Amino acid sequence: MAAARRLLESWRRTGTADTVLDGAIRAVEVDASTLAHTRQALIALLTEEGLSELSAARIAKSWLIRGDFLSIDLDGPFDIVIGNPPYVRQELLPPHLLAQYRRDYSTMIGRADIYVAFFQKGLTALGQNGQLCFICADAWTRNDYGRHLRRLVTRHFALRAYVDMYGSDSFEDSVGAYPSITLIARGKPGVVRTGVASSTDETTLAHLRSVLSTDTSTASHRPSPPVGDGPWLLRGHSAHSAIRDLEDCCPTLEDEGCKVGIGVATGADKIFIAPLSDLPVEEDRKLPLAVNRDITQGCFEWHGLGVVNPWTAAGDLVDLGEYPLLAAYLEPHRTRLSRRHTARTNPEKRWHKTIDKISVDLTWTPKLFIPDIRPDGDSIAYDPGGAYPHHNLYHITSDSWDLRALQTLLRSGLARLFVEAYSVRIGGGYLRFQAQYLRRIRIPAWRSLSADQRTTLAEAGTAGAKVSPRMIEEMCNLSQGTLDIIKEWS
Repeated sequence: MAAARRLLESWRRTGTADTVLDGAIRAVEVDASTLAHTRQALIALLTEEGLSELSAARIAKSWLIRGDFLSIDLDGPFDIVIGNPPYVRQELLPPHLLAQYRRDYSTMIGRADIYVAFFQKGLTALGQNGQLCFICADAWTRNDYGRHLRRLVTRHFALRAYVDMYGSDSFEDSVGAYPSITLIARGKPGVVRTGVASSTDETTLAHLRSVLSTDTSTASHRPSPPVGDGPWLLRGHSAHSAIRDLEDCCPTLEDEGCKVGIGVATGADKIFIAPLSDLPVEEDRKLPLAVNRDITQGCFEWHGLGVVNPWTAAGDLVDLGEYPLLAAYLEPHRTRLSRRHTARTNPEKRWHKTIDKISVDLTWTPKLFIPDIRPDGDSIAYDPGGAYPHHNLYHITSDSWDLRALQTLLRSGLARLFVEAYSVRIGGGYLRFQAQYLRRIRIPAWRSLSADQRTTLAEAGTAGAKVSPRMIEEMCNLSQGTLDIIKEWS
């Protein structure tokens, strides 16, 4: 209604006939009751502002359209596209509708939320010099599923402004995603004005408006994201500066010979997972299992869970005829296991599989465990080789780095620095330590460290201690003060 009021104020100044208003706004709503309520409120506003009931009804009919925004044709192009796209995960969509969206919108890849398609349609509806402004979940700016949308924006549009709304209560109803306000325009890339709306009180918003509207507030200006599909760093000035310096001088974890992986997903944890001693299967068909609760403040303490292993060392499913105890244990659950998506392609032969293959050797390999969801990067634990990780744990192995030394380095701030910048926060402000973010972490080459530095790192890891940002700066050949952001977390 605020947009309608502003438009009417502008229209009165022109002194033109009210028919000029008919093509001024197009609003799309899929829910019939919401549309009817909005239409009534709009007609009331128009008549209150002096238009006749006939004109008000005509204008409301032309402005408000019932339909699926992603499926209907709009009579654009438009100068401004503004909205709050819905946050609807793919699994909640009817399969035929999801298939249609994937056909129509090239940005709908992986597990993309449908708001990604709203961005694409809104952007392609813009006319020359048009602008799109959405308040929406910010996951697409960094997540893997947002890479095609990021590429579309950086190749054909320009990011003009970004407002981080993490921590603000911006909606009448609580939402599970952390939103941002994004302004994207047709035109050449330039600086991106950024701000933080930690609250929606008038004072905070007035300051934010001042920051975003001034040309002299260089602290709020960022370079445009580079052309391509890489994640965007749009928050945390000092952290992002440090990351750029590290990316310039240090290799990634995997370039330095470390491998990042995730534990096993079974598709039926209540069947495949139980206390190891209670699993009535052959000894070589079960393994000790590490889970999230086994990791506390950088220490791994196994609590006794085990996982049934239906895989051979060669990566094939075992012949149940050769394992009578395993067969007897799984057979009562055959119907349920056969219904899982992972078994549907060949339920007769694949019904007893876990979603992921289990590589037994990983159990006995030294590794670091990293819980998926944590508020910081402190809970990185060392396992000398005694348990297989569950899918809520990521793991790092290495043929080049001493893992105790690597544990120290990551727990001392490097893991949090990168994951906080590139990941998406979830409920309660927790971070997702997923493989796609862990692989972005930069570390110095092991061979570049002095003997004293290697010893210090390894001894600190054994003692459950950390090292100072100053020492990390020395190891990475960074100027003093580059990693001061890490000191703020101590």
